[in-house]
Amino acid sequence: MQYRSDKYGNPISILGYGCMRFTQKMGVDIDKAEKEIMEAINGGVNYFDTAYIYPGSEAALGKILQRNNVRDKVKIATKLPHYLIKSKEAIEKIFREELERLRTDHIDYYLMHMLSDVKTWERLKEMGIAEWIDEKKKSGEIGQIGFSYHGNSDMFCQLIDAYDWDFCQIQYNYLDEHSQAGRKGLQYAHSKGIPVVIMEPLRGGRLANNLPEKAVKLMANYPVKRTPAEWAFRWLWDQKEVTCVLSGMNSLEMVQENVKNAADSRENQLTDEDKSLLAQVVEAINEKMKVGCTGCGYCMPCPKKVDIPGTFASYNKIYTENKLKASLEYIVCTLLRKDITPASNCIGCGKCEMHCPQHIKIRDELKNAQKELEGPLYKTAKKILPKIIKY
Repeated sequence: MQYRSDKYGNPISILGYGCMRFTQKMGVDIDKAEKEIMEAINGGVNYFDTAYIYPGSEAALGKILQRNNVRDKVKIATKLPHYLIKSKEAIEKIFREELERLRTDHIDYYLMHMLSDVKTWERLKEMGIAEWIDEKKKSGEIGQIGFSYHGNSDMFCQLIDAYDWDFCQIQYNYLDEHSQAGRKGLQYAHSKGIPVVIMEPLRGGRLANNLPEKAVKLMANYPVKRTPAEWAFRWLWDQKEVTCVLSGMNSLEMVQENVKNAADSRENQLTDEDKSLLAQVVEAINEKMKVGCTGCGYCMPCPKKVDIPGTFASYNKIYTENKLKASLEYIVCTLLRKDITPASNCIGCGKCEMHCPQHIKIRDELKNAQKELEGPLYKTAKKILPKIIKY
């Protein structure tokens, strides 16, 4: 495992464990997650990222670390859902709940979750967040303070300058090089001495498993043989400004592959030819992509139960794979359940768009997806399935 330093010189594994995508089985599948986490720890991963709103994630991580007696071998990063906060007392209440879930007396890296702009930070300061942070740092209950961000690069740079942050977290990958905080934000944070943790390196798995055929062929025909996921990670680790890259690993094979690649990745390893290949891959992806959804789930739950990430995954699959496969997937994800969740349930309330980190025009795109996916095959399945499936 390779390590880079945080603001105070502490070693951070360049591969971090993103705990949002633990396998769910009537709640988090603890036994499966335990095997994966311990494989990662044994491979040198020491940074584990979770959040208050990730279903069952904090509690699962805390239980696994405690029963394996490895809390002191790792750094825990979790997040304050400031959008749920109306008082300093509420901040303390949620923080105490997080400590209890994680079965620990301190959080190593604490983030303001999805801090959107300077005005939001100012609102939190009016509640006393800065004084609260100082108290927690002095008591040792918080090691370092940071924020996660989805938005444009200019506002990101303003937030960097708005407080004496210890670190930050941004969405960044070779497809999003110049969107959201982007390369500009990454380099600005680095220039200020602020370590940057990367989320969505594979854009919700799309850069690993759902590349268009043209992109797959480009990689397959290239002299250097790497998996799509490896290309995506190495593109990030090639940059000195990147401190740690999170991966939502939910299989032993994924952990093992990522650990292996992290062990021999260095800064400035990619050649000009490598970078040219990835530029061609981006062109191939953009030719096919319809909706830039990462599947993060922040748009959920929908008041009318529309499966928004699932709908967009199927919609994109029409163009990255084929329509029949996409249509069958859509039928499975929206009809094979007691409460059906199709795009046609949408009433246009707009609640989802208020929380979308990608700023997708969700209502418009749901209409487009409905036109493509809810044709004769879907309508037939909608009539037949309730008669043959008992819930």
